[in-house]
Amino acid sequence: MRWSVSIPQFDLTGADAPALRSYLTRAEQLGFEAGWTLEQAVGAAPLLAPLEVLAYAAACTDRLRLGVAVLVSTLHDPLQLAAAATTIDRLSGGRLELGVGAGGPSRRFAAFGVDRQTFLARFTEGLELMKAAWSDTPQVTFSGRFRHLEDVAIAPKPIQRPHPPLWFGGHAPAALARAVRHGDGFMGAGSATTAAFAEQVGVLRRELADQDRDPAGFRIGKRVYLSVDADAGRARDRVLAGIDRIYGGRLRDAAAVAVAGTPADVAGGLAAVLDAGAETIVLNPVGATVADDHEQMELLAAEVLPQLL
Repeated sequence: MRWSVSIPQFDLTGADAPALRSYLTRAEQLGFEAGWTLEQAVGAAPLLAPLEVLAYAAACTDRLRLGVAVLVSTLHDPLQLAAAATTIDRLSGGRLELGVGAGGPSRRFAAFGVDRQTFLARFTEGLELMKAAWSDTPQVTFSGRFRHLEDVAIAPKPIQRPHPPLWFGGHAPAALARAVRHGDGFMGAGSATTAAFAEQVGVLRRELADQDRDPAGFRIGKRVYLSVDADAGRARDRVLAGIDRIYGGRLRDAAAVAVAGTPADVAGGLAAVLDAGAETIVLNPVGATVADDHEQMELLAAEVLPQLL
């Protein structure tokens, strides 16, 4: 079992870089495997951009792996996204974990100049182009529906070969099949209940068998929104307020996806996620400030995770 933590991204009153540095340093000291960001380019939540936060995190840490789950890569230029990922991978000494997803039909594609009718095709082609950009070939030639390159020089390349590990998001069976076909792992969304995640794990395992992939080479994880407090009611109120900040009240199952309560309550909720098939969990406090998340991280490390050893 590998435990990770979220990297605070809320900027409600002004970015607190020193507090973020302290949080990242402490996460590394506590032995967490990775720190993860998420993406919300448009929306009411004042979230700092994920890749830029990871670049800062690379400068604050030496061992902590640095992940984003997930970028809706359909909304990004593939070559620019590949270059940004390469930069973080190189600056961090090969510690990037890159999560990608196609986005769903309700995504605001028009805001990014993307045709809703072609977003899946753009996602798949963009992924192929990124892999070509990361390849050992110094001059890239690529012919697709949306992009054409003829002997284009692309340098430098990521430290991790053939590229940083690719994690996929999604929930539909077709998305899970794509994850197994093209990716190195799957990260269940924080907005998914543990029961829904267990169903996704079942589909993933069937796809791994059907596509003749070694399960040892494909990791399954889940983000968990949580709050721990000696007062279980206060913990519940805090986590629901935090989820509301992220989703603007649009997540109907907020109470069902949250893990909150006393240390024993939270340990029980996390144990259920493990039983559902998670091999790594991103512990995601949803505080309003970096200090809130730092306090939660300390409580998790001291009072919750020891119950799960």
